[in-house]
Amino acid sequence: MDTQIDIESKLKSIFKKVLDIKESEIVPGAKLDESLGIDSTEMVEIAVVIKKEMGIQLKDNELKKTFSFNDIALILRGKCEGSKGCGHSDGSKH
Repeated sequence: MDTQIDIESKLKSIFKKVLDIKESEIVPGAKLDESLGIDSTEMVEIAVVIKKEMGIQLKDNELKKTFSFNDIALILRGKCEGSKGCGHSDGSKH
C-alpha cells in the first residue's frame, strides 16, 4: 500500500500551492518556520487546505510552524490509519 507516499505527495502539493514554492524548497526534516519562513497564518491556511483536499479533520492549532514536513506527514498518516476514505482530494465531504 502506498498510503505514505500518497500522503507525502499530496502534502507537498498543498505546500506548493499555499506557499507558492517549488518542491525542491521543502526540506523534510527541517522546521518549517526556519526552512520556509512559515508563520502561524500560513499554517492555518495549510491546515484548512488539508481538511478540504484530503478530508482529514485537524484540531485547532494541531499543526505548528515549528514542526517539520515529516512531522506533519506523520500526523496525517496516523489520522488516516483509522479512517476510511482518507486522502481523497474530492473535498465534497466535510
